[in-house]
Amino acid sequence: MNNIFVDCDVLLDVGLKREPFYQASAKLLDYLENNPKKGFIAWHSIANLFYIISKSIGEKHAKLFIIKLCQFIQIVPTENNEVLLASTLPMDDFEDALQCAAALKCNADVIVTRNIKDYKNSPIKAITPEQLVLK
Repeated sequence: MNNIFVDCDVLLDVGLKREPFYQASAKLLDYLENNPKKGFIAWHSIANLFYIISKSIGEKHAKLFIIKLCQFIQIVPTENNEVLLASTLPMDDFEDALQCAAALKCNADVIVTRNIKDYKNSPIKAITPEQLVLK
């Protein structure tokens, strides 16, 4: 698998050490850290991560998590075209559609998420961290 796109929920599982999801999500990020050209995230995930992590455990932890993440994961450069594409995708949640548009932009092979059902109409296959780690 060449390009692995990671949904924000997986990143939050690691940043906040949310159980029972933490272990598989952390293994995924470890894999991506050891294979630094394979992992991708959406630009807007950074803002989501900072906001949610800082509200829960503090700004300092949020910034440190993001800095470490950006040392090995690629942020997909997106523009107006991706927003417009997201608006046409047959998905119920616009934020998920934005994630999907970013995944399309980086030619992702899969979207790794815990919310498989939210990506049922995605043009890119969605799998869980467990499914990827067990392969």
